[in-house]
Amino acid sequence: MERKIIVASHGRMASGIKNSLEIIYGESKVVESLDCYVEDDFDLNEAISRLLERYKNYELIIVTDVFGGSVNNEFLKYVGRPNFYLITGLNLPLLIELVNKIQFLSEEKTTNIVWKALSNTKYSVKFCNDEIKKSAMDDEF
Repeated sequence: MERKIIVASHGRMASGIKNSLEIIYGESKVVESLDCYVEDDFDLNEAISRLLERYKNYELIIVTDVFGGSVNNEFLKYVGRPNFYLITGLNLPLLIELVNKIQFLSEEKTTNIVWKALSNTKYSVKFCNDEIKKSAMDDEF
């Protein structure tokens, strides 16, 4: 079964991060973005229904921007569906890792791919000031 990653966010973050991914990683046919609430008449429920119908024969990895936000909450309704995996905390290292794992571990279970990507990017958010201080201290010893 083919896999598809849907990145979804409030505003244009989703398409922006997809664009950043493609600058760094190259074009990715496995990723689609859903920018929410950028038009006045946007209907999140309808947009999600269309996506789920279009990719009904795919394993879907959905990555949303904010846990508890309206975008994430609407996707939460589908967590019990077969072949549906929901992650929140969208960031570029996570997206690169997911795309990479899907490409190179195509026979791996999707849940394993998700867990490996989360594990590999868990520490990608850093306070650089402290990292530089730690590095300088390590160099002194």
